[in-house]
Amino acid sequence: MWLALVLIISLALIYDFLNGANDSANAIATVIATKALPPLKALGLASFFNLLGAFFFTEVAKTIGSGIVATTELAPTLVLLVLMSGLLGAILWTYLCTSLGIPISVTHSLVGAIMGAGFVAGGAGIIQWGILKQKVFLAIALGPFAGFVAGALLFSLISWVLYLFYQKVPPTKTEVLFKKLQLISASFMAFSHGMNDTQNAMGVITAALITGGFIATYPSDQFPVPWWVKLLCGSMMALGTLLMGWKVIRTMGWRLTKLEPKHGFAAETGTGLAVVAVSLVGMPVSTTHIIGSAVIGGTFFQSLRRIRWSEVGRMVTAWIITIPLSALFGGASYWLLRLTV
Repeated sequence: MWLALVLIISLALIYDFLNGANDSANAIATVIATKALPPLKALGLASFFNLLGAFFFTEVAKTIGSGIVATTELAPTLVLLVLMSGLLGAILWTYLCTSLGIPISVTHSLVGAIMGAGFVAGGAGIIQWGILKQKVFLAIALGPFAGFVAGALLFSLISWVLYLFYQKVPPTKTEVLFKKLQLISASFMAFSHGMNDTQNAMGVITAALITGGFIATYPSDQFPVPWWVKLLCGSMMALGTLLMGWKVIRTMGWRLTKLEPKHGFAAETGTGLAVVAVSLVGMPVSTTHIIGSAVIGGTFFQSLRRIRWSEVGRMVTAWIITIPLSALFGGASYWLLRLTV
């Protein structure tokens, strides 16, 4: 049990590092692209607020740790193998996409990998399809739509306010204003990301601690995540953003569309509001889906020519195949690990 727990914690921290490199970079891509902050300061800002967000609420951790596979249907050793295999599958897929600079849903990578490992371990019957339908698949369907609408509406509102009240203000002054506002919106976006995505690894580690008997009995409606788990996961995500987030930042900040500070502010604010809302009800949403769609939505009604559709197509393709391929990676990882046990 001790060896399995150490391996799971180690893999969860590697996963969180890659999560920071891919997903967390989304929070500051627009800030860097619009030159509201220099890269190192933006990275520091995102790292701090991601860590802060990790300490607020644990509903998403509960969904990841106990809502994908019915752990009570498997022996404790098999549960630990499923968790280990899920992390391995998610790490492989996330590392591949991050290396190529493709922004994906790291959350859905883990969901898919745990599903694949659980399916190989106990068949389709132990997959909790009802919870997945309510809290994961619904988020997959609504996330991009919510991001697009939020980005479009906020940008339209900003344009309307500028037209009514700031017609005679030089564009350079409004640009300076929105660069300052982006410091707030990017911080909010990073905080909301910490509330949602950091909880993925927290959920897996806590599930392993419960399975191994390292956490005492607790009420069925709770999911006690230790404070040190929150600190470890938040810190590793921050480190991943700092050291390995540049390729994804380039894609989100420059390659999807031509951004101005007002676009960045609209996208970050809309995404932050959406992610906080779903985090409170325990939905492990893809911040990548939401921010990517919000960036597109913020420029869609201004000019379609500003959008680089080839990059959009590449990103959407990665979103669609993430759960199936990560499920294959998770299932294959479980099969290989089972051979060695």
